[in-house]
Amino acid sequence: MTTPRRTREGGPPQGGPARELVESGFALENADAPFLHRGLNLADISHVLDLARRGIVAPDTERELLALLLDVHEIPAEDFPYDPEFGEAYNSREHYFVGRIGDAAGWLHAGRPRREATRIALRLHLRRQLAELVAEAVAFARVACDRAEEHAHTLLPDQTYLQQAQPSTFGHYLLSFVYSCVRDARRLLDELDWVDCSPGGAGCVNGTRLLEDRSFIAASLGFEGVIEHTRDAMWQVDGLIHVLATASSLLSNFSKLAEDLEIFSSSEFDFVDLDDSFTRSSVLMPNKRNPYALAIVRGASGVIIGRLSGFLAVTKSPSARSDNLIFAYGEVPRALDLTLRITRLFTGVVRTLRVNADRMAEELARGYTQATDLAEHLVQRVGVDYRTAYVVVGRTVRAASRAGIPGGGITGDMIDEAAREHTGHDWGLAGADLSEVLDPWRIVLSRAAQGGAAPDAVAAMIAALRTKLDGLDAEAAARTAGFDRVEDALLETARAVVDHKEN
Repeated sequence: MTTPRRTREGGPPQGGPARELVESGFALENADAPFLHRGLNLADISHVLDLARRGIVAPDTERELLALLLDVHEIPAEDFPYDPEFGEAYNSREHYFVGRIGDAAGWLHAGRPRREATRIALRLHLRRQLAELVAEAVAFARVACDRAEEHAHTLLPDQTYLQQAQPSTFGHYLLSFVYSCVRDARRLLDELDWVDCSPGGAGCVNGTRLLEDRSFIAASLGFEGVIEHTRDAMWQVDGLIHVLATASSLLSNFSKLAEDLEIFSSSEFDFVDLDDSFTRSSVLMPNKRNPYALAIVRGASGVIIGRLSGFLAVTKSPSARSDNLIFAYGEVPRALDLTLRITRLFTGVVRTLRVNADRMAEELARGYTQATDLAEHLVQRVGVDYRTAYVVVGRTVRAASRAGIPGGGITGDMIDEAAREHTGHDWGLAGADLSEVLDPWRIVLSRAAQGGAAPDAVAAMIAALRTKLDGLDAEAAARTAGFDRVEDALLETARAVVDHKEN
């Protein structure tokens, strides 16, 4: 005998949600409401206007809905009655709307699932954050360029693996962090292009019979275009991954510099000093002045990396699932907000940083950063291969360090001795004047090729960077001004509809 298959009960759930669900899922989603509040209002207004122009809602209903939405638009997110008892943020709004105008609020669902409104709201919020972050990245880069220009003649023993490498300048060193910042700012604008595209009118997966033209919502909200495929429009997350990745890249760049500065500001190095306003005292040890701001920069970089990793973990679910985007509503805006704060913080750190030029020069004079140039000089003068010159200079440096002789004190006789040990004969350098080859400043001046440490090369890079930064800043400002114009125009259109009835 075959057991009949149980008929699965359909329809929406009956009764209220479990207390555990209210205190977890719904509470989490309502905590994200401040990021979505303004965008939800604008999305709803656009949707009502779209329904009305198609004759789907009557003029009186249109005015009633728009009057309500304009009122709600004036309510700050923290004052709106978002309550997890009613479900997610969208449900709280629905509860409030029905309480105000009854079933007429149901027109907001016509041809549109809740996720469409929240997808639009998220993009409206993120596009402003991205434009603002570009502007803040540009501000950091400009400050770093200014400091690099100021210290284009400040000698520095540049380092690799925390070992002295070659003579350079603090300006050339600092400028290296600007290039990564500029690339990330450009990426942020590219990601803004992705964000600034409308999912409006996509329905759930395959569109809606009520709205055959999706361009009105896009235009009224100032989106640059419409996301082509309706199912993709509702469920795509790859662009959010890119946003988080670039935020992570930006802060990772800052973290590298922050770690360097923390080392450089130690008593063992004493290359730089943080302004007092970016430090914190020890409550126990009166001798300490901790580089607190740098710890915040480094820690925030780790936090953003964690947000990226966490978001990647939830986006690997089957397609058309809400879990990846439920968390996106809070995780991505919070990540960008933290990135904005840290970018501003680090701009202040670099702007006020004190550079101890004498201490850097002193350490440079004690070391052997001239070794590479000396080996290259021997290749040219003696005609030996670089490997042989490398070994001989290495032997010379070892002998000099044991004798307490700094790099600037190396003589031709010392090189000849090392050459005899390695090759069996000297190189005829006894009494040779090596002062120009061993002078750190002359070494820096010799780096005049494109991108080098010579002051003229640094000045050329700074000039080119400033031009790029002006362009990035102008683009970000233009995008923000465009958002302001179109959103103000949408609100004015809604007010005109409401005022027409009142007049």
